[in-house]
This record gives sequence, C-alpha cells and structure tokens, in this order.
Amino acid sequence: MPTTRHRPSPTAVLADSGAGERWCIEAGSADVAVLEIPASADRHRVFEIDVRFIVSAAEHAIGAWQALSVDLNGLREWSRRSDTHSPGQSDSLDYHCRRELGVGESLRVRATTQVHAARRLQLVIEAEEATSP
Repeated sequence: MPTTRHRPSPTAVLADSGAGERWCIEAGSADVAVLEIPASADRHRVFEIDVRFIVSAAEHAIGAWQALSVDLNGLREWSRRSDTHSPGQSDSLDYHCRRELGVGESLRVRATTQVHAARRLQLVIEAEEATSP
C-alpha cells in the first residue's frame, strides 16, 4: 500500500462580510484538511458547510478513483468513493451540510481524501454563517 503524505493544513481564514462569519481553508493538493470554528460565547449560529475535492485522472489511467470522507467533531458524517471520469481532465466530489452551533459550541470539520491513478488538485472546506430568513 502506498504511503500517504500528510502536509500541514494552512490556517483557516475568517472573513467578516458584515452578514455573518465565513470560514475557509484551502489545502491545495494535501490529502487532509481541517477547519476549526471556535465557539461564540454570546450567540447561537448556523453554518452552511461545503467541502470540495478536485482531482485529475492521468490520460491513460485505468480504474482511477477518488474518495472523500468528512468528519464533524470527530464523527463520520459522510464518505464517498467514485470512479474518476474524463482522463486528462478534472473531476470532483462535493459535500454540503448545515450545522447548528449553540452558545459555547465549536465545530471541527475534517476532510480526508484518497486517490488511485489520479492526482489531487484542490481540497477546500468553507463554512458560511446562515443569515436569518
């Protein structure tokens, strides 16, 4: 079994859009990304979370596939493995969920990837605070 390199994930960035928090981590071609949203001491929050994993299959790859698993606060939320289509082009796996955080509650989103006969291009986790209707 090939050895997987774990590169440190870059630091998550908080963007203040005036409409709520927006957290993002772009891990590039790393095989693991972790986004940590700290707790708020004074308010309840709801986040829309998106994870996107993009790969490229080799031109003449046979049996290429990609896999993505998403854990929220240490619990497996979702996992999928699919064949990589369009050799020589990119393919992706995407996951979306909504998570409520009570006062004092933090969130840790961990995305783990695997590939066979494909190359990792991009792994991104975004969490945007939902605005009230």
